[in-house]
Amino acid sequence: MAEIEYRINGVDVSKIKNRNEKRLIQTIPEILESEYGDYLFEPLDIEDIYALALNILPARYVQKGTIILSEQLSKDDLKNSIREATDRVLDNPTRAGK
Repeated sequence: MAEIEYRINGVDVSKIKNRNEKRLIQTIPEILESEYGDYLFEPLDIEDIYALALNILPARYVQKGTIILSEQLSKDDLKNSIREATDRVLDNPTRAGK
């Protein structure tokens, strides 16, 4: 599959990011270790949890020079999205052997 170039009519859009990405990356290990410590997560599980949690949360995209008009999500909302995503992954595991 060809690599997608993040350009629209010559405008580079590759630097537009979801503000929740970094917060999820920082918070997922905390939740997995403290609440799911007995489970051994495979790399695909982690990827699925991350992607699902991002999809559960409202989008918060920004680019350089953006004026941020809304408040950041609460830590509880962030943690709840991780819990929901993790529970869905555990209920529907994707395994290479399937």
